[in-house]
Amino acid sequence: MDASACCRRVLKSITPATPKPKRLRFPRAARLRASRDFALVRKQGRTAQGRLLRISVVRMEDDTQPTRFGIITSRKVGGAVDRNRTRRRLRELCRLSRPEVLAGWLVVIVAKSPAASASFSELREEWLQLARRLSIVPRSDDRKAESN
Repeated sequence: MDASACCRRVLKSITPATPKPKRLRFPRAARLRASRDFALVRKQGRTAQGRLLRISVVRMEDDTQPTRFGIITSRKVGGAVDRNRTRRRLRELCRLSRPEVLAGWLVVIVAKSPAASASFSELREEWLQLARRLSIVPRSDDRKAESN
């Protein structure tokens, strides 16, 4: 063993470990995958619509579980490229919004045809507006009151 390897090992053992940054992943547990879950949301859920999106939500029996998201992009949205791009953008919206969304919900987001040509910021703005209307995201004035 050379001296540099020995020094690295000693330094590694005496320097404190830096905490890993919090990862904002979109894990499998946060996704709706079963068709019975989609059917449950469609049958029993509350719905809010905008120009770009339709969001349906239903409360889970165990409201301590993390919220799960499902995304639907039909052929009305456009060709495969447009549908996939829209789906990726909506998945990113869900991933970024996970910390803000209250626990215990099943959420289905349906993209409407104008969503394919909308920018990410337009999608995010409409998502937040509809999510607040459905009370799955705290309103901005609620967050200000909690911080005071």
